[in-house]
Amino acid sequence: MASSIQYQKGERPELAKHDSSVLDLAFAMDCTGSMSSYINSARDNIRTIVEEIVAGEKSDVRLALVEYRDHPPQDSTFVTRVHDFTPSVSTMKKWLDACSAQGGGDTPEAVADALHDVLKLSWRENATKICVLISDAPPHGLNPSGDHFPEGCPAGLDPMVTVRELAEKGVTLYSVGCEPAINQYRDFFMALVYITGGQYVPLAGSKMLSQVIIGGAKEEMSLEKWMEEVNEEVKREMEAGREINDEEMSRVVHAKLASKGAVSHKLMQNKASLRHDSEDVRKYSEITNMADIRKNYKLAAHAPSMARSEDVYECEESGHSMAQAKRMVQKSKARMMKKF
Repeated sequence: MASSIQYQKGERPELAKHDSSVLDLAFAMDCTGSMSSYINSARDNIRTIVEEIVAGEKSDVRLALVEYRDHPPQDSTFVTRVHDFTPSVSTMKKWLDACSAQGGGDTPEAVADALHDVLKLSWRENATKICVLISDAPPHGLNPSGDHFPEGCPAGLDPMVTVRELAEKGVTLYSVGCEPAINQYRDFFMALVYITGGQYVPLAGSKMLSQVIIGGAKEEMSLEKWMEEVNEEVKREMEAGREINDEEMSRVVHAKLASKGAVSHKLMQNKASLRHDSEDVRKYSEITNMADIRKNYKLAAHAPSMARSEDVYECEESGHSMAQAKRMVQKSKARMMKKF
């Protein structure tokens, strides 16, 4: 039986036994010198984040944290520090209390190592699985200029491989991009989330971090309720040996969900939908290793920010959008890869 959040006496929201969801929510957090405000925001708001998800979604939530910095000699403290899933908000808060922003060395950080550790967490089979990656720097091996490990992670870990394994496991990746530092590497992170059917969320400061996490969790849980409908369509095509046309399948799924009156939550930026992909992002998502990414990646040295300090993130409920249908098809295809 899945365990539930451990609150102090008198503070636990009531769970509706007949309508409960199961959520495993992991954070992969850059803990180098520039990330202090984001760490503080997560620590200060983690209880509110979980209480809002539990109260709103009648959820059984577990939390995990992977802290990451860099490999020596760029950083002498740690590469990653892993805290596997706990049902206790207080335990998660203690982990964040002990988390500090320092070091980092060259610009790239141990993103590949962090994602690999996320993959190895004790994810529950029946859970909605979400990883929130909070970063302002690329992995090693994307841009050789100023990279102490220009060929990639010195441990031989490849984020393009790991993210595909996360997608097969059913983990949806949300990338919180700390702008403007991340701007020229943004399409790479958007490609990572595209593979898992997740979303890239731009932030120009930590003020809205908690609302992004709450809204993202609510959106993914609401989509997960309808994934079997999507799986039926994708499985039918795969069993017939037909190549799936993503656009056509997304239209089929969108129409099917609309006919059933399906509704979902949507994380909105200033009342508008998040940007999901582009031709370059889709192209990068098809590449299976960092060496080929490095050969093809276009650094956008003067890429404009997609975030402003005054941005407002909110979660709204309405019928499924076409963008959500596309993400659900992507999730289903990735998960079905293990079976076909």
